[in-house]
Amino acid sequence: MKLLGGRAAIAVALLLLAVTGCNSDALPPAAGYTTVTGTVADATTNAPIPGAIVTIDTVLTATTDAAGHYSIDKVPSGIVDYAVAAKGYATLNATANAEPGKPFTLNLTLAQAPSH
Repeated sequence: MKLLGGRAAIAVALLLLAVTGCNSDALPPAAGYTTVTGTVADATTNAPIPGAIVTIDTVLTATTDAAGHYSIDKVPSGIVDYAVAAKGYATLNATANAEPGKPFTLNLTLAQAPSH
């Protein structure tokens, strides 16, 4: 019985060592970051759309200024899902690929929402 208890203690110790070894602040981040900038404009008139809300990966948001410009810092690189919504316009949902450390420009156009 004593031998089995010793083996169990060793197994637990090895398991704890493996788990704590993976939780190191010295490990590099999984991905780099980039800044996403751009403008949001009307698809028909090409006029800027102020107040449009640009959302990246459901958590990073920016609101366009009077000239339709926006900027979002610290966007994880790789495949990014984004959505753009503005009053009177159809919501745009799409995907893009952002490279780490490189500025990423995403100029977008929105179609006016169909009138009911």
